[in-house]
Amino acid sequence: MRILIVEDDAALSSFIRKGLEAEHHAVDIASEGNQGRAMAVEVDYDLVVLDLNLPGIDGLSVLRSLRQRKANLPVMILTARSRVEDRVQCLDSGADDYLVKPFSFLELSARARALLRRSHLPSESVLTVRDLCLDRVERKVARAGRHIELTTKEFALLEYLMRNAGRRLTRAMIIEHVWNLTFDSTTNVVDVYINYLRRKVDDGFSPSLIHTVRGVGYQLSSDGASA
Repeated sequence: MRILIVEDDAALSSFIRKGLEAEHHAVDIASEGNQGRAMAVEVDYDLVVLDLNLPGIDGLSVLRSLRQRKANLPVMILTARSRVEDRVQCLDSGADDYLVKPFSFLELSARARALLRRSHLPSESVLTVRDLCLDRVERKVARAGRHIELTTKEFALLEYLMRNAGRRLTRAMIIEHVWNLTFDSTTNVVDVYINYLRRKVDDGFSPSLIHTVRGVGYQLSSDGASA
C-alpha cells in the first residue's frame, strides 16, 4: 500500500516512515499543509497520516479539502491535541481515526492495517494472476502456495505489474509509479529490479510470468504466454 505522512516534525515523520517501510509499505512525506494536500489529491494513496499543526494550511483544512475531492480516502489524524472537542471536530469533518501523541508505533501500525482492511474490498486487497497471489493489506506474496519474501521496492514493482497484468509497461511508466521519479534514460534501476523479481517469482516455477517487451519495457502476462 502507498501511504502519505503529512507531518512537519522531520524526526517523527522519518521514524514513522522507517517503521511502515519495514512492513513493506511505500511511504511519501510532506512537511507542510499545502504540499500535503496537493500530493494527496494528485497521487493515489491508500492512506494519509495527517498532523493538525502544520505550516501553511493546518491539518483540519487539509482534511476538509480532501473530503471534498476524495471522499473515500482513509485519513488518520496524528496529533498532540488530546481534547475531546478536537477529536469530535476531526471525526465530524471526515477523519477515519484519531491517534494522540505520544503514541506507540505498534498501535499506529495496527490502526493503519484496520483502516486499509476496511477501505479495500476483498477483490481489491488480493491480486491474483494465475498461481501468483499478492495481498496488498497483509503485504504477503505467494506462488503456487509457496511464500515469497520481497523487499519494499520489489513488492511495489510486483504490485504495479500485477495491477496492469497483460499490459505493456514502459520503463518510464514503471519508474514514475514505483519510484515516483522522472525517467532517466541512463539508469538501469528498473531492469535491475525486474531481474530481482524474476529470480524470486519466476525461477523454479512454470510458466514464466514476467516478460521483456523489446523496444517497450516489460509485461506480466496473465496467460503465461511470452509477449
